[in-house]
Order: sequence, then structure tokens, then C-alpha cells
Amino acid sequence: MLASFCGTWDIISNVNLEGYMIALDIKPSLRKIALKLKLRKVIDHEGDQYVIKTCSTFRNYTVSFTLGQEFQEFTKGLDDRHMKTLVTWEEGRLVCEQSGEKKNRGWTHWIEEDKLHLEMYCEGEICKQVFKRSFNV
Repeated sequence: MLASFCGTWDIISNVNLEGYMIALDIKPSLRKIALKLKLRKVIDHEGDQYVIKTCSTFRNYTVSFTLGQEFQEFTKGLDDRHMKTLVTWEEGRLVCEQSGEKKNRGWTHWIEEDKLHLEMYCEGEICKQVFKRSFNV
């Protein structure tokens, strides 16, 4: 089911990251740094446990989850918030809903034409990112 998601992915486009970060109340100095970063995603699964790592030269973030099981997430180093997170599999997409201080927050990952797509949303702002599979692993 998720085998095509597994691997290492390098960012090729990033639309409205700043608007998304403003919705998360991220400080201007951190937004300036984040906008210059070249992100890499590493996606893997072991048994029923899934791991998504977002890596950069500035900061890394890892989220681990089991599909369909709500868990407590702390976005340390991002917007430093505690929330309840639920990731499900819906029509070929990983769909995440996050509930906490920020309303209408979450993300969706899917594969289209051999590219990994990610839409992150928070309080009406949507950031769209596209990644290509890295063959230099």
C-alpha cells in the first residue's frame, strides 16, 4: 500500500511556505531561514509503524505513527506545539489531521506522476510542496 512512498525525496517546488508559517506564528527570523532551505524527506515503514523524516542543514524533524491510531505529537523545533494527531490512508493518500491550539491543521501526502506531493494547511493557509525521488542515496 505505502511502498511507493518509501524512499528519499528532494524538494523541487515550494508554494506559500511563508503564509503557512505565518499561520503557525513562526517568528520572522526563522521564516527567513526556512525559506532558503532545501528539504529532503525520508519515508519508511517497519511493520505497522511509519516514519517520516524531514531533513535540512538547519533542523530535522521526525514523526512516527501507526495508521488509524491517534497519538500525541510535539512539533519540537518547528512551531513547538503539543497536539493530537491522526494519520489515515484515504484513496491513495496519507491524510493527517492535527487538533490543538491551531485550528484546521494537517497535511496530505500522495504520489502523482512519480513525484511526492505534500499539502500542509493551517487556519486557511495552504503550502504545496513537491519532491522528486533521490537516486543519490
